[in-house]
Amino acid sequence: MHSLLDANGRPALGVFEQTPDRVDWRDADYCSPLGRRHGRLRRRLAYKQFEYFGIVAPDLFAGCALADLGWVGAAFMYVYVPSTGAMESISIRRPLGRGLHLTHQPVTGHSHLHCRRATAHLRYSAAGRALQVETRSGLEIDASFAEGPDHCQPMSLCTQTARNGWVYARKIAGTRVYGQVTGAGVTRDLGEIGAFAHHDYSAGFMRRETFWNWACFSAQVGERRLGLNVSCGVNETSFSENCLWLDGARIAVGPTHFDFRRDDLTAAWTVRSACGTLDLQFVPCGRHTERLNAGLIASDFRQDFGFFSGRLQPPGHDAIEITQVPGFCEDQFARW
Repeated sequence: MHSLLDANGRPALGVFEQTPDRVDWRDADYCSPLGRRHGRLRRRLAYKQFEYFGIVAPDLFAGCALADLGWVGAAFMYVYVPSTGAMESISIRRPLGRGLHLTHQPVTGHSHLHCRRATAHLRYSAAGRALQVETRSGLEIDASFAEGPDHCQPMSLCTQTARNGWVYARKIAGTRVYGQVTGAGVTRDLGEIGAFAHHDYSAGFMRRETFWNWACFSAQVGERRLGLNVSCGVNETSFSENCLWLDGARIAVGPTHFDFRRDDLTAAWTVRSACGTLDLQFVPCGRHTERLNAGLIASDFRQDFGFFSGRLQPPGHDAIEITQVPGFCEDQFARW
């Protein structure tokens, strides 16, 4: 698929076997809910895009996110070590996205951030994804993972959002990652510690007020290589991003319910799917949070780091019991 959008600016909808080469707001015919076509500036400010590269291991969580929210560009990067409780993180906001570029080419693009406190590069190719982060504080990430038929099959889809929007998402989990991470008092070789990666490329015309819960994990469990990506609140209109990876093969998962407490950050989450594939408990051990209330735009973001235990029952496969598998759960509200 060359472009997500056709010659009339309308997106292809559904789950795709191939990733579109181009996802670009400038190609979109974006209208109001009552059908009035928006101009270039309105389209630009309404379009949101974010990219996230996460790393998990039994005693390491690390990640970097780059986001273009129209009026503001944002980024964060962190390293967390569960055994010591040490956390090192940096959050950056750039008015009108100065110093931030997010690619419209999810297959072969290059997204980057340049500012006084940090530089970050997300590089994409048909062979895989790579992340490089350097900061003035000394936090550094140099990580990459491979894609292709012998590694992991990405989830790629586009769903309608409200009456007049759409969101494209491309995600992958359950893939080995290699490189090095420095921060929170440690330097770790990702290959030596058996680390895994998750990657998310999402873009589109989202709801003015957007909410989601999300869960993701990656691990080797016995002889099986596992990855999970499920959400509630986004990417659920006719098609779903929910999936489980088993040795790199993608298996669809049904609607998923998240049960947790916003008033108790130490309480466990439960994550269950209506189809019976997932029956999991997630126990958080740390988190990254972002909060902004600036009138027109607002955000309340919580990404918990922790460990999943429970039961997986992929259709057509034997049940898999998991214990202390590292991963993430999110609770997000945004007005943008």
